[in-house]
Amino acid sequence: MQAIAIPPPRTGFEDIPRSWDNKHNKVIARVDPGAFYISSHDEYIFTRLGSCVAACIWDPLLGIGGLNHFLLPERELHEDWHQLTSYSCRYGNLAMEQLINGILKAGGQRKRLKAKIFGGAQMTKSSVLNVGLSNIEFVKEYLSLEGIEIEKEDLAGPWPRKVLFHPNSGKVLLKRLSPARIEQMMQEEKVYLKHIVKDQEDNQVELF
Repeated sequence: MQAIAIPPPRTGFEDIPRSWDNKHNKVIARVDPGAFYISSHDEYIFTRLGSCVAACIWDPLLGIGGLNHFLLPERELHEDWHQLTSYSCRYGNLAMEQLINGILKAGGQRKRLKAKIFGGAQMTKSSVLNVGLSNIEFVKEYLSLEGIEIEKEDLAGPWPRKVLFHPNSGKVLLKRLSPARIEQMMQEEKVYLKHIVKDQEDNQVELF
């Protein structure tokens, strides 16, 4: 069987894992927590979500779009709530700005941008803060302020989700996973959140 040639990604996305998928007959690029990916290829962008939110944004005329995957830190991971709130705002804003600005830099027009948003599951009833709800409120407010229309959404609930986004057309294949997967995803998100807090603390160092 002849090997299928996979077109190279846009500059800056060389570290995003991409592989051919026989089921969908397309290349699939995987976006992990804290990452984003932009493409104008006929491919799918994949991610898996728990409390995290993914914003799928695209320019339907140009056929270019991308997906990000972010999670705002929880209160229990840092004793200084006011400082952590600052972390959350900066981190959430960065996740959205990187995606939107990347699409605009590639030629997309802000007035044409559309969005679909997914995730924000309530992973545990015992959490001090419903971080899924915080992510949902953040992404909706951000897109509203940017004037970007939300075409569709699948948010909240007890289900982890798998998302496949086609940046050329804006179409999304969505699968709700069994709530039995929650425990596994909670552990993955806990590791991810600790990295966010550590990275933000490292960035507080000032050089004179």
